[in-house]
Amino acid sequence: MSYNYPATGYHHITACSGGAQEDVNFFTGIVGQRLAKQTVLMDGKFPHYHLYYSNAHIEPGSIMTTFPYSRQPGRPGSGQVQATSYSVSKGTLPFWQEHFKKHKVEQSPVQERFGQKFIRFTHPAGLGFEVMEDKEDQREGWTTKEIAASEAVRGFYGTVLSVRDVSEQEKFLIEALGFRKTGVDGRYHRFEIGTGGANKTLTLYHDPDRAPGSWTFGAGTYHHVALWVADDEAMAAQKAIYEELGYTDASEIKDRFYFHSMYVRSPGGILVECCCNVPGGFEKDEKASELGTKLHIPPWFEDRRQEILAKLEPVVAPPGSTSRN
Repeated sequence: MSYNYPATGYHHITACSGGAQEDVNFFTGIVGQRLAKQTVLMDGKFPHYHLYYSNAHIEPGSIMTTFPYSRQPGRPGSGQVQATSYSVSKGTLPFWQEHFKKHKVEQSPVQERFGQKFIRFTHPAGLGFEVMEDKEDQREGWTTKEIAASEAVRGFYGTVLSVRDVSEQEKFLIEALGFRKTGVDGRYHRFEIGTGGANKTLTLYHDPDRAPGSWTFGAGTYHHVALWVADDEAMAAQKAIYEELGYTDASEIKDRFYFHSMYVRSPGGILVECCCNVPGGFEKDEKASELGTKLHIPPWFEDRRQEILAKLEPVVAPPGSTSRN
């Protein structure tokens, strides 16, 4: 069966980290992304930060978001994102090796997958990340005192998902989302959407003996992968595809203030979101020149502002990490 599939690539990827300040320091200082937005998690009884990091232009497909969730640990395992891969310019891996070494970041030797070289490195909470060489990606990365434009991460290359069984997750990716399978490299199964390549690649890692990871919020685990669609109408069309195929646990469309979202639990266990921008986007509550400089609370939480602030770890944006400084 053929559909007009709405998803065009990634919008954001969300993980549960540990401490909030160590998270900010990692993404702004080690990965070299900008701190694009400080807000709070909109689900649950207890307040937690929801932090957004991105490339220079806060483009969909570059937005890493985290819930610093030190309240409880998660259980890494299959059915989760194993690593988020950022694209960097060809020939820059020696720079990244030295950069990680300087900052005492755990890293792998240079590896290769589908003919592309990468280094896997680790967040303080145990989350896996990669820098992947890609000569085609021309998106503009954020720069820091240590990371120049020539070495900066451009945005996501893709994700690596650990699954105990490939077949059902493969069927979901192809039939429900419109990916196509474009290669197998050992245990890695590559899927691409649209033109493929950077921001349009998802890789399944066949991990049949790994126990399933936790699905709840918990430090050290990824929470979901979000794909970008055009608008609410496109999201409703995606929900209809899920329902027609029998993936009937798709959520209603949720207002996330900066975008609208809809979720479904995929067969392999990975939570998949589809989302679309709303008018104003990240500039709904602060000017472009002030993005990331202060904590924002959704209007429906404003009456709890002091209570929320009292329960959150203070966070300081390092110099140069936001659009202002």
